[in-house]
Amino acid sequence: MYPIYRMKQEKMVLKQNVVHQEDGTDLEYLTFPLLETTGIAEHLITTRLGGVSRGDFSSMNLSFTRGDNQDAVYTNYERAARVLGCSMGDMVASHQTHTTNILRITAQDKGKGILCPRDYENVDGLVTNEPGIVLVTYYADCVPLFFVDMEHRAIGLAHSGWRGTVGRMGEHMVKTMGQYFGSRPEKLYAAIGPSICQACYEVSEEVAIQFMDMLGSEVAVPGNQPGKYQLDLWLSNEKILQQAGVMPQHIAVTDICTCHNSNYLFSHRVNGDKRGNFGAFLMLKQEK
Repeated sequence: MYPIYRMKQEKMVLKQNVVHQEDGTDLEYLTFPLLETTGIAEHLITTRLGGVSRGDFSSMNLSFTRGDNQDAVYTNYERAARVLGCSMGDMVASHQTHTTNILRITAQDKGKGILCPRDYENVDGLVTNEPGIVLVTYYADCVPLFFVDMEHRAIGLAHSGWRGTVGRMGEHMVKTMGQYFGSRPEKLYAAIGPSICQACYEVSEEVAIQFMDMLGSEVAVPGNQPGKYQLDLWLSNEKILQQAGVMPQHIAVTDICTCHNSNYLFSHRVNGDKRGNFGAFLMLKQEK
């Protein structure tokens, strides 16, 4: 397995997994043991390893909009689908614009954003209670948020950068799953995925103050430059989830920073626009 730098050396929050492929390469992906314990959902977070994209997109890029070869991106999706035991036609992709808009996905949406055009825009969160639908979101420093409701067999997946986080995307997801599926916050399992850590994430004082006013001074500390702060998106999202009623023991918080591991996970802070995106996938299993 690829040697990655973990922020929490005392506990491994995310598990590295490897699939040996027919072309001799290894596809490496990440999973949360906490979510696996629910038993009702399949999930994975891709890394940069195991795809066919080249150059700045090397190798497991899942974005169609950054200039990569389209056929290569399709091949990358096919490889992720094999791991999940599904097809690309089962997948539904978000249209991320740093909103807190959430869309309920049904079987009629399968393939949208991947095999066929979307008929929706400005959607950063997806929820469903229909088995076999794969929710897909994209990242290169922003925060993936996973939700699993064992009680009502429902799932949710969201993209939350600083704008989504200060807009309380996690809380919106909890409330939306409650409205659609009857999900109770205290019964939800949630995970905060790999993203940029506090040490790497410098923001303006204006942004930091919004977070500190909402969540307390511990979520941002003064940086090395005047008027700059280091923002903790992990802690911010964790606090928002807890304030929304999710139990602390039901929340897994990533131990992997995208910026520290930019050869393993795409990072906008390191690579700028010359990069791809890694993906988060979440699917409700069929009932046995």
